Amino acid sequence: MRRARVRSELPRVALVGYTNAGKSTLFNALTGADAYAADQLFATLDPTVRRVALPGGSVVAADTVGFVRDLPHELVAAFRSTLSEAREADLLLHVIDAADPLRDDRIAQVDAVLAEVGAGELPQLLVFNKIDRIEGADPRHDHSGGEADDPGHRERVWLSARDGRGLELLQAALARRLDLQRAFGELRLPAHAGRLRARLHQLEAVRSEHADEDGWLLQVDLPRGEAERLAARADGEPLRALLPARVDD
Repeated sequence: MRRARVRSELPRVALVGYTNAGKSTLFNALTGADAYAADQLFATLDPTVRRVALPGGSVVAADTVGFVRDLPHELVAAFRSTLSEAREADLLLHVIDAADPLRDDRIAQVDAVLAEVGAGELPQLLVFNKIDRIEGADPRHDHSGGEADDPGHRERVWLSARDGRGLELLQAALARRLDLQRAFGELRLPAHAGRLRARLHQLEAVRSEHADEDGWLLQVDLPRGEAERLAARADGEPLRALLPARVDD
């Protein structure tokens, strides 16, 4: 499955966090899946992988095992398959129980385990979940933490996965962090650009098409990153003029 995701070139997100932080509940809210969620240790033993639709494109998300304090080395080895999803992700969603009085300690413990499995240097987005358990708490997006407990001043989103409040803030933050902008517009392909045309159809990027004696006139809409990769090909010159038309989400 991992090799197939790499071939698809979709950005990869892994949900990590201390056990019972609500990772699987958030995963279900983001993906519409039904991953098992329970208030117990190691409710998620195997990585659950789903596609997530975001403003501007899609990503692949993986739910992973919940971490605990001083996770034994043999346990890390036993869960290597699920932890490898964290190591190979483009972005980590570090899910935190916002109502946990020990949340700062939990953040440090998860960071320590991530470093142990080789994922300590990956970019993180902190997700403070369960704000429904904090009186008067509202969803918000802090572009940088700026707090003493987090020297890295990591970006934070405060939400409730259980009732969905703040979920749109997380979706927008993910789209921005993963650069899910799009390239769209009219594209003229000469008759010798058949391979590029076939690739655009394979990506389901062609919205309409008209053929004439000079080639094809297409209306296309595709992720900016994919357009840039195609534009870098030897036959990608027609796409290069389209890239300035990209827009923010």
